[in-house]
Order: sequence, then C-alpha cells, then structure tokens
Amino acid sequence: MKLRHNKKRNTAFLYEALVRELTKAIIRKDTQYKKKVVSAIKESFGKTTELRKELDLYRSLQESQNLKPYLAEKLIYEVRSQYKKIDKKKLFNEQSKLINKINRTLSKKVFSHYVPSYKNIATISQIFNDELLPKKRVLLEDAMVAWLAGKNEGDKRDAPTVNNLVIKKFVENFNDQYNSILLREQKELLQKYIFSFSDNGIEFKLYLNEELGRLKEIIKKSSYSDEIKSDYEMERKSKEVLKLMETFKEAPICGETIKKIIKIQNLVSEIQS
Repeated sequence: MKLRHNKKRNTAFLYEALVRELTKAIIRKDTQYKKKVVSAIKESFGKTTELRKELDLYRSLQESQNLKPYLAEKLIYEVRSQYKKIDKKKLFNEQSKLINKINRTLSKKVFSHYVPSYKNIATISQIFNDELLPKKRVLLEDAMVAWLAGKNEGDKRDAPTVNNLVIKKFVENFNDQYNSILLREQKELLQKYIFSFSDNGIEFKLYLNEELGRLKEIIKKSSYSDEIKSDYEMERKSKEVLKLMETFKEAPICGETIKKIIKIQNLVSEIQS
C-alpha cells in the first residue's frame, strides 16, 4: 500500500537524522558544528515541546515488541488518543522552525541520512493521520498490530518501565557494588544508561555519541603506533574493535551493547596507560 509521506514532517525521522549528524560531527572533531547540532536537538526536543510529546508516542510503538494482538490494538488506540491531545498548530510551527534551522545553520544533507527504522516510523506517521480513509486506516493498523505482535530480534530493547524510586535504589546498589571496580567513564556510562529509562534516552544518546567518538579517536591513534603496527594480532584486533563500533550507530542500545562498550572503555584505558 503506497502512501504519501513527507519525512521532513516526520518528527521521529528528524530526531534520528539529527543524532546521526551529531555522530558525524563528533567523528570529524568539528566542535563548533557539534554544538549547533546539540543546540538544535535540545531546543527542539525539550520536555515541554510538542515535538518531544510526539516523539515519545512514536517510541511507544517503535520500542514495543512481541505483544499479544489485543494488547497491540490497545496500545495503538491509546497512542492515537494521546496524539489527539497534541497541539497540532504548535507542532507544525515547531517542525517548521526546526526544518528552517537545519537548512540555515546545519545542512540540507541532514534530510538525506539513512535511518534503519524509517519504514516503521513512516507507517506510524500515517496512523497519526486523521485524514486517512477508513479502509486504509484499518489495513495500516492491522499491519502495525502484526508487527507489534511479531518477533523482531533486531529491534529488541532492554527498556523496562521503572519509576524514580526504583532508579534511585538501583543506582545506590550499583554504587555500593561497583564503585571501587569500574573506571570513572564506565560508571558514568552505566548511570546514564540507567537514567535513560526515565526520559526515553534522549540525553543518553547525546552522551553516547560523544563517548563513542572519544573511544574511536583513541583507538585510531593507537593503531598508528609502532607497538601495534609491529604486532599483527594487535593490529587486527584494533581494526575489529573499530568495525564493531560502527555497528553501534544503527543497532538499538541494549544491555549487551553496553557490556561491549564497557570492554572497549577498559581497552582504551589500558592503551592510555
């Protein structure tokens, strides 16, 4: 079923495209441009903005998997109900402001970024479309129910629903158990990951992009050293680590990914010392 879709008016696409633009800036070590991208993200997706409210609804569907069909139907109904509460005029103005900011202060190439989940977020945007004909809506929602009820290993996420009290207790236990074992950057990574459950991970994504950029830069520099260049096995492993880090851009961040990043942080610490 072919439906017209304007990705510039797709809030989830705009957010994911900006995150990828931020990653590029960090890799290039373009500090000034990185600040502009961060500013655009924080300003446009602040907690009180309509863009943030809509993004949260996208994620409610994107991050739900393996639901029973009746629960999937209830979720779609609830998300649509919440969407009706969004100020559409304000949302449109915020989108226009962000699009204009990207064109003026960033780059039109932002809109050309490849977003792996684009097909799903395009479908979700159509579900939000009140002008959709009844027949198309039923077919579309039926496809979404099938997707929500199906198994998609690539999109699974470790994102349990937790409240502030649970987070606080978890952090206390975490500090007691690991404070003397983990590196400073490893503790920071884990703490930010824990707290990302309370804000849908927006701040965590910004932090993670910077941390991965830092790790990648150190590993790249070390690969040029005489010690590593003269050791075939070390050189091979350095290339493997860099290749692995590239996969983090597209993969959903889960517990297993965090474990891998912690190991890389440990490797980088050993390189530096």
